[in-house]
Amino acid sequence: MSLVASDSFATLSETSKSTTVPSGSYVLSLASLPSCYAASTSAPSNTIHLYDKSDLRVSSTLGGHEAGITTLRVADNIAGNNTQALVSCGRDAAVKVWDERTGSTAIQMRSAGRPRALLSCDVSSDGLTVAAGTDLQGEDALIQYWDPRFPAAPRRTHSMTHSDDITALHFRPGPGAYKNLLLSVSSDGLVSTSNADEEDEDEAVLHVGNWGCSIAQAGWLAEPNGQGPVAWASSDMETFSLWSNEMDLVRDLDIRSPSIHSPHLTWVTDYLIGCHRSSNAFHFFAGSNEGDIALINSSDLTSSVAPWRVDAVWSTGHVGVVRAHLWDERNNVLLTGGEDSKLNLWPGPPAEVRNEDDAMNVDSPPRKRDYDVEMEDRSNRGLKRARSD
Repeated sequence: MSLVASDSFATLSETSKSTTVPSGSYVLSLASLPSCYAASTSAPSNTIHLYDKSDLRVSSTLGGHEAGITTLRVADNIAGNNTQALVSCGRDAAVKVWDERTGSTAIQMRSAGRPRALLSCDVSSDGLTVAAGTDLQGEDALIQYWDPRFPAAPRRTHSMTHSDDITALHFRPGPGAYKNLLLSVSSDGLVSTSNADEEDEDEAVLHVGNWGCSIAQAGWLAEPNGQGPVAWASSDMETFSLWSNEMDLVRDLDIRSPSIHSPHLTWVTDYLIGCHRSSNAFHFFAGSNEGDIALINSSDLTSSVAPWRVDAVWSTGHVGVVRAHLWDERNNVLLTGGEDSKLNLWPGPPAEVRNEDDAMNVDSPPRKRDYDVEMEDRSNRGLKRARSD
């Protein structure tokens, strides 16, 4: 794989705004609410700070969790309230929905029985299902499902989908049957999709792929009616993979491989910060051990020979590892946070990058089976489960 600077390449070395989180802790994750940005921090504070979007002034501090905060999400319609709300989960075994106005917990969900650290969570598009993944205790790692209108206990628990820490959960975006299609990944190396509405776990798990390495991040890649790869995953070893609708491995690559060394630009990726999925493109945000950030894209992720390009580099704002990024496309700003306790607001990528509609070309033969069709026909045919050993 080769890496080149794009025609619209830009280096941005001055932040628009910068601040240090009050606790001096790591910045772990970021989220955008209508009136503010939210940043979760590591121990010893384990708090969530809300920042004014214009000047990064702390507008409010939420109590956070009693132990490490592991996931931060924004839900559009949780419990049918028709407003955006901040959702977090943590190692204190709680999922919390926050009331931004009062700074208090509006809804709290806990598992029944002994407490289990929660490593991941997400909310369905209709806001009526919350899923959370636990760490491994004994032989079980659980996916727990709540109806947030009745938060006292999980509606159901699945214990056989994964056999190790469940590191990421994502409901598939889109209307209809897709709203409760859940992507889950784990340290056990499995990439799975499940029907969150199904009580019987044997019937709930739809497809399983085995990557054979501990998985740290994942997400949906394409729209529900798209073709080609539909999901991505990244490992603890900075490898990256693409997955089909049936969780067949489409491509496996080392994101540190493409690098550029030229008189005008040197870039070597040390780790993946995260990915950003917009309406017409899929973007990588990569980091260097020095604290620089690069926006990297590929013209065809499924091709081993298609060149990769660097569209922008943000430099000198951080020292050390950058843990979190948030591209606010509406305002075209990039918010980043890291292990240096810094929160930086940068100018966003150049207009040419934002307007490109060919940043990701993952065309491939039509997928074998559409989820909606499968749900209609499952009573008439066997359900494929391909769990590799």
